[in-house]
Order: sequence, then C-alpha cells, then structure tokens
Amino acid sequence: MVKIPHSNQSLDSIRQQKLNAGLVPFKLVKYFSFSSLLVILVFTLFLSWIISDNARKIMMEQNEEYSLLLAENLNQQVFRRFVLPAVVRYGGIKLSTPEQFELLDSIIKGVIQGLKIDSVTIYDSSMNIISYSTIPELVGQKDVGEAEYIKALGGVSNSRLVYGGNVFSLLHLVDDVTCDLKTFIPFRQVRQGGEEGDLIMGVIEIEKDLSRSYANIIRLQGRIIVVSSVVMGILFLVLRTIVSRAGKIMEKRAMERLRLEEKLNQSERLAHLGTMVATVSHEIKSPLGIVRSTAEILTKRIEKIAPGNEHLAKIIVDETIRLNAIVVEFLDFARPQKLNLELLHLNSIVKKVLLFISPELKKRRIDLVADLAPDLNESRVDEKRFYRALLNIFVNALQAIGEEGQVQVSTSNSRGGIRISVRDSGPGIPEEKIDQIFKPFFTDKNRGTGLGLAITKSIVDSHGGKISVESEVDNGTTFVINIPPAK
Repeated sequence: MVKIPHSNQSLDSIRQQKLNAGLVPFKLVKYFSFSSLLVILVFTLFLSWIISDNARKIMMEQNEEYSLLLAENLNQQVFRRFVLPAVVRYGGIKLSTPEQFELLDSIIKGVIQGLKIDSVTIYDSSMNIISYSTIPELVGQKDVGEAEYIKALGGVSNSRLVYGGNVFSLLHLVDDVTCDLKTFIPFRQVRQGGEEGDLIMGVIEIEKDLSRSYANIIRLQGRIIVVSSVVMGILFLVLRTIVSRAGKIMEKRAMERLRLEEKLNQSERLAHLGTMVATVSHEIKSPLGIVRSTAEILTKRIEKIAPGNEHLAKIIVDETIRLNAIVVEFLDFARPQKLNLELLHLNSIVKKVLLFISPELKKRRIDLVADLAPDLNESRVDEKRFYRALLNIFVNALQAIGEEGQVQVSTSNSRGGIRISVRDSGPGIPEEKIDQIFKPFFTDKNRGTGLGLAITKSIVDSHGGKISVESEVDNGTTFVINIPPAK
C-alpha cells in the first residue's frame, strides 16, 4: 500500500496558512481604513465641541460688552437721578423707606425697559447683602455674592455664564437648555464732568437670559454631530462594501493562485516521477522479456525431463506476464500520448467494456444492470484511451465488490454533454480517502500500483471532461464521467 505523506487536515492547514499570508497586506489596509474612519469620527466630534465652545465664548463676549455698557449707563442714571437727590432731600440713602425704594425701582426699570434684561441687583459695599433687586424676593438676602462680587468690589468688572443642558437636551433626555449671563460691575461715584470716581458705593449685577442663543449653539453642535455621524456612517458602509468585495476578490484570486501553484507543483512532481518511471520501466521490460522466454523454454524441457513439474516454470511465466502488465501501466502513466479523436457514440465503448468483463461478472456472481440511453449524442473521443478509462472504473468496481453484488451503469444526455454513471454495491470509500483516490500510487489494496484511477482521470481530463465520485461507507460507490458534446 502506498502511503500519503500528508493528511487532508495538514494540507488544508498549509493551504490556509498560505492564503492568510497572501491576504495579510490587504487585512492591514482594511484595519487601517476602519481605524482611519474612527479617528476621523473622533476628530469630527472634537471639532464640533471646539466650534460650539468658541461660539459660547463669542456669545459671552458680545453680551458682556452689551451688559457693561448698560451697567455704566445704570451707574450714571442711578447716581445722578437717585443718589444725589436722595442725599439732598432725605439727607442720606435708606432703601428701607418705601419712597426711596420706589424711586430707585422706577429709575432702573425705566432704563432697562425693552432691553431683554431679566434682573438688576445692587449689593451693598460694606457687607455682602442685596440692597435692591428687580426681583423683590431677593432683597435683604445676605452672603449671596460670590467671587464675582468680591472682584467687582476691588474695581474689576467681570462676568460669568451659568448654563445647563447639552446635546441630549434636544432629545429631551436631560433638563432643558438654560443659560444666564451675570455681569458684575462696581457702582462708583460720578463726578460733575461725568467721569467715574474712585469711591465704590456697591456692586451692580445685571442678569441676562441667553437660553435661546445657547440653544441655537447646542443645535449647531447637534447638527455637526449628526451630519458627521451620517457622513461617517455612509463612508463606513461604502468602505465596508468595497473592502468586503475586495476581500472576496482577493481571496478568490489567492485561492486561484494557490490552486495554480499546487497544480504546477504537482505537474512538476509528476513530470519528474514520469521520467523516473519511464526509465526504470524500460530497464525492467527487457529483462522481463528474457525471463519469460527462458521460462517458456524451461517449461517445454521440464515436460520431457520431469513430467508433472512444469507448473513451476509456468508460475514464472505467469508472474512475468503480471509484472509486464504493471510495467506497461507505468509506461502509460509516464509517457504523454496524443489523442486520436473520432466522432463516436459512447454507448459502443461501454458495450465493448461490458462484453469484456462479462465472464468475470459471471465468475464472481455479480449482477449487471445497464441503462444506456438510445438517443445518446455523439462525442469526439479517443476510443482506445476512453475504453481504458472505463475499464479501469469497472475493474475497480469488481475489486470493491469481490463476490456477489451488483454493478449499475447508465448513460444519458445532459446540459454539459454526455453523462456516464457506474455504481457498485461494494463497501464504499471512507470520506478521508475520497480526495486521494485519483492521486498516483494511492491504493488501499494489497496488490496493485495505484495508477488505475489516476490514469482514468488523466484520460477524462485530456478529453475536456470531468470525473467525480460519490461514496458512502457500507452503501456503495458511484463514479460519474461528464464528457462535453461534439463540436
């Protein structure tokens, strides 16, 4: 029995390793493409945050300038129209008296009327307490002023944004968007020329609602994120489609390349093997002929000298005939033969094979079931070579059955040409051996060269046909040959 150096599993493993090695550069490109998309998406989100943050700063700067101008105007109006008259008329400022509070309230509300100001609050300079506010509930509250109040007491005007909500507010997943600008300026004494003095009498806080503007910024940020995500999603789908199709094409080409490499390597091995077999066969064939001739002469002499012992020489003749058949089979496999194509009905070749093996079928008590299509199309085949291919399949079927069984043969027209099917009732072929039965020198029999089915496949391939096998253990084996129609 001829051993196969590699199992199917090891061959598949080697093939997969080669395939993976061929696809490594493409996989790197694929990973780089997807990682680039992720980087672009992250960068886009970061860019949207920068844009929205810059918009917030611009909004704050513009509204802070507006609030500072308003605060300066309030400083002038309150000092001239309230502080000076209150000092002259009442001898001092006491906002606890209704008359002074109402006067200050009317002056401030008159200044901010129609200016979209939420509230104006005045803190005392001597202690952190609200002396006046357009929101009555705040008047009298202590320690409300924070760091901004302290800065303003030091003579530094400043502002801060108090906002809440983010992009998720647009989806109503969190609280609504709110944004308030609070501007703190020192309430200074005003000189006769209109210039501000150094004396700080308190702190004026102006609160302005910027929720609408901030909501617009949030919407802009949301649009940037949504548009970027949609664009990235489309790019991802397009790239994924391209990469997927490219991957399939690359894998297909890699598999084709591997098949071609394997076929080339096999052809080279078979060429070297054929050369060796042809050389050895030629060297063996001549001595075998001499041995056979000598044995035949000895047979005749033994018949005369020692009757009854001639069977010993006949054994030599029979074995030389068997060895010669093996040598001929080696030579048929080793040397390429030119096809002599003729336009024939394949049924005629099948009938010749059946006629030749019918004595052996009767001897082994094997039933033959033949179903040959009467309207079978013609094909261009080499009669001798194709006869040899069919004979090898039938011999293989007889060897598989042994004694008592059934062989079924059928022919039919098909879309691909002519179909020939040969089924035996033998023990079947294990799945792990099916892919190896057409390989040269593979056999699981005690006798034989393992070239019969390899020669058969070579003959079928040379005719442009295909041969396949279906088998199930304990349920027989079927060989199917498809030959293209005559052109």
